[in-house]
Amino acid sequence: MGSLKYSRKHESESEKMGLIFMALAGYDPSDAVSFWGRMAATGGAQTPEFMSTYPNHETRISDLKTYLPEALSYYKK
Repeated sequence: MGSLKYSRKHESESEKMGLIFMALAGYDPSDAVSFWGRMAATGGAQTPEFMSTYPNHETRISDLKTYLPEALSYYKK
């Protein structure tokens, strides 16, 4: 297997930054959690996480929930 340019670590970092950018732009970052919940509920096949640079839906949702308190500190209602 060749070396992939990006990893799940990069994906997680981009998720965290995406939440912060959402908040700075005036969007509620908690909406990202519900969005990925809907994506997970639609079903469909996913590549096993160990074979992908992307986290599975459950991991992504868990990570977003972890990053949410920091992102909400940037959110002005």
